[in-house]
Amino acid sequence: MKTLQKDKKLFLLDAFALIYRSYFAFSRNPIMNSKGMNTSAIYGFMNTLHDLISNEKPTHLAVVFDSLEKKTDRSEAHSFYKANRQEMPEDIARAIPIIKQILDGMHIPVIEKAGLEADDLIGALAKKSEKDGYTVYMVTPDKDFGQLVSENIFIYKPSYMGKGVEILGEKEILEKWEIKNVKQVIDILGLWGDSSDNIPGIPGVGEKTAKKLISEYGSIENILENSHELKGKLRERVEENKEQALISKSLATIIDDIEIDINEDNLTINKPDKEILEPIFAELEFRTLGKRILGEEFSVNQKSSGQLDLFANTNTEEEPEEKKVEAGKNIENTKHEYHLVKDKKGREKLLSDMMNQKFVAFDTETSGVNPNNTEIVGMSFSMKAGEAFYVALTDDNRGDILKEFKAFFESEKIGKIGQNLKFDVLVLKWYGIEVKNLYFDTMIAHYLLDPETRHNMDVLAENYLGYSPVSIETLIGKKGKNQKSMKDIDIEEVYPYACEDADITLQLKEVFAPDLKKESLDQLFYDIEMPLVQVLTDMEYNGVKLDKDVLEKYSIEIKKDIQGLAGEIFEITDTEFNIDSPKQVGEVLFGKMGLPYKGKKTKSGQFSTNEETLQKISGEHQIVTKLLDYRELVKLKNTYVDALPGLINPKTGKIHSSFNQTIAATGRLSSANPNLQNIPIRTEKGRYIRKAFTATDKNHTLIAADYSQIELRIVASISEDEAMIDAFNKGLDIHTATAAKVFKVDLNDVTSEMRSKAKMVNFGIVYGISAHGLSQRLSISRTEAKELIDAYFEEYPGIRNYMNDSIEFARNNGYVKTLKGRKRFLKDINSRNATVRGFAERNAINTPIQGTSADMIKIAMINVYEWLKKEKMQSRMILQVHDELIFDTPLEEEEKVRKAIREIMKDAIKLKVPVIVDATTGSNWYDQE
Repeated sequence: MKTLQKDKKLFLLDAFALIYRSYFAFSRNPIMNSKGMNTSAIYGFMNTLHDLISNEKPTHLAVVFDSLEKKTDRSEAHSFYKANRQEMPEDIARAIPIIKQILDGMHIPVIEKAGLEADDLIGALAKKSEKDGYTVYMVTPDKDFGQLVSENIFIYKPSYMGKGVEILGEKEILEKWEIKNVKQVIDILGLWGDSSDNIPGIPGVGEKTAKKLISEYGSIENILENSHELKGKLRERVEENKEQALISKSLATIIDDIEIDINEDNLTINKPDKEILEPIFAELEFRTLGKRILGEEFSVNQKSSGQLDLFANTNTEEEPEEKKVEAGKNIENTKHEYHLVKDKKGREKLLSDMMNQKFVAFDTETSGVNPNNTEIVGMSFSMKAGEAFYVALTDDNRGDILKEFKAFFESEKIGKIGQNLKFDVLVLKWYGIEVKNLYFDTMIAHYLLDPETRHNMDVLAENYLGYSPVSIETLIGKKGKNQKSMKDIDIEEVYPYACEDADITLQLKEVFAPDLKKESLDQLFYDIEMPLVQVLTDMEYNGVKLDKDVLEKYSIEIKKDIQGLAGEIFEITDTEFNIDSPKQVGEVLFGKMGLPYKGKKTKSGQFSTNEETLQKISGEHQIVTKLLDYRELVKLKNTYVDALPGLINPKTGKIHSSFNQTIAATGRLSSANPNLQNIPIRTEKGRYIRKAFTATDKNHTLIAADYSQIELRIVASISEDEAMIDAFNKGLDIHTATAAKVFKVDLNDVTSEMRSKAKMVNFGIVYGISAHGLSQRLSISRTEAKELIDAYFEEYPGIRNYMNDSIEFARNNGYVKTLKGRKRFLKDINSRNATVRGFAERNAINTPIQGTSADMIKIAMINVYEWLKKEKMQSRMILQVHDELIFDTPLEEEEKVRKAIREIMKDAIKLKVPVIVDATTGSNWYDQE
């Protein structure tokens, strides 16, 4: 072997292992570009690659792929090998050629050989390169590679899901596998098997037994020779599966003596080719990643290179032709006329023209991004495509000019068009202007047409208009302490940018309006989503009063509770340790105290101490409950109790949460600053935070109106299941009724445990919960869980039919819809990969339910809002959280408003079962009667 040269660091990436890991890491919230392409696999893989190059600074690098051209030697010899592997997800199949193009642009060699697996290629390259004086790092999460580790060959596990980089050498492998020689990894795998590769091993022999046997006998061959020494069932299993054990060992062995002719110079790291990569990243819409890899000069405003077709047919069904054309559009700025309105005469002319229009697109420029605490520095208007006008505002003339435009904004005859209209309308409201006739919001329109992708104007302009807008960063710079305010930018620079916003918005409206009609989404858009903009604007403007004193006192109380729990934990464990360190908690619980471990170890071989793992052993020892209580209190204090006062608007003394219509694909509203949906209410400690949300003063009260079990009522109505409809119509407690049916007992004989299990089944079934998932939630056997699910479907056959019908409808149409016609498109519903298809099927089942619930509360909000205005009430809607609406109400209006709210909410959507609304009152959100 050549003398090791410390400056020669070769990294060999296991391509498919990393690509699959990246793809499934984003499976819950996939990264989609504006053209509807799932770019998760590409994004995740490139992030891993870039981080590796930046942090580890390898001198040499290669990416190694499995052969897809022909069967490998192992598969030829043993047909069962990897036979249970699911079909490659279509999004990964589409990603692979693009990843290879990017690697080509980065001058990183791709190594693959027909008939060979990446494991063998990496093994051969690692051993050869070690002899040539390299330190070699095999970049993979695959445990099989432990057999290759040596003094100069390491496994490099990249950072993943919040876990840092892990590097495993001989010492770590020997400790992890409890062996004396790394080659014994093969023997353990031969006994234990590997379900991912369909290596059978010896039935009934798991990891623990395999390690024990290899520790005692050294190899599979020695075990087989001395099988007479084994006892009972283990001896039977070993002797019955001798040949299978040897075959399994052979399959688990990485072949590291393959002849590979590779030029060392080709493995060196070189500067990326900007000309190749820039258009690829532009089409993928990797703005931030593109800048990280290519530098700050990277621009997404590129023409297609002609090298990349995002919608190429890579083992997937043919994409619609219009998408192919759309994806290939060049992004070029087009001709336009943008005008800076400089004087009163110009403003009068502009106003005169606008007052005669049916529709006008407008946009505001502000000094900040918080609409409740910012200044308007200008307004832009567009009445026809390619033409727009900008009116600048200063501290000296702002009030006077806004008065001039008040008649336009408050005209009910002129439809207002905008991109994220709520922001502009809210800003103007703080200046005493009530914008009326909110006709068309392009962001919301696109959200309805394509809920899973991004809806920001730059992306929409590039995708639908072939037009690349001026970036805001070119004017004010990047986020940070040196970022300028729009107020500081010269008007000559601002006005083309501002005019462009209004112009593009008008053009996007002309694209989206016919599409909404074509997709039968126009009624949903005009009757629900657009009226809701005004409701949310006023709700955000109203804000909610927050009692800082309550939170300050609660913070002190929680701090004492945290310290008290920490003391109790130290006393029980007889040791002091960092309770906030999962690693140290695991060592204490499962090492020092010897509690049973029922979870999976982390990638680094540590005990997992997440909530799910701890809940499994919560009955084993009081220490577990105290740890869970400790964590809950720490989170409450840091995330809510101490953080909420910092969100109070100094101008109003209230919190003005921002409500967003275009985030959740199901149609549900989300909130931010603060995120009210996440304030915990399942525990008394969490619910107490609501005490800080108070009525305006002693002459007001809060009314909290909440739908009762609305999703289950929608399930009954949509599925038309007779038994469930009957239970609701009789006013029965649905969970008790379900328990009585499933456990075949009278209603009066249902125990609290039965009801609890029935409740979990009721809510879990329609979200696609499996027998395994239910067994985990209820801490019961999988067999009992399956029996519960089977009994449930036997009693409620209509729900099973609904689930099957919903999936079938999605397969045939590519989408599902709510009772009000909201659509969710499910492009993976016919995927050949069962895991990917499973996600889509679960969405097909629960989206009509969740989406109808979302539509229902939105309709209720609109109708209540209109009633309050019509009746000239002083009561104000101030919050929406899940299925609950909160109102700040003068005491003299309480009885009338409370009654009206309940009736209006009940009638929002007519269901086939009664809709129940609970409406309570109190001086704060916690004390409700």
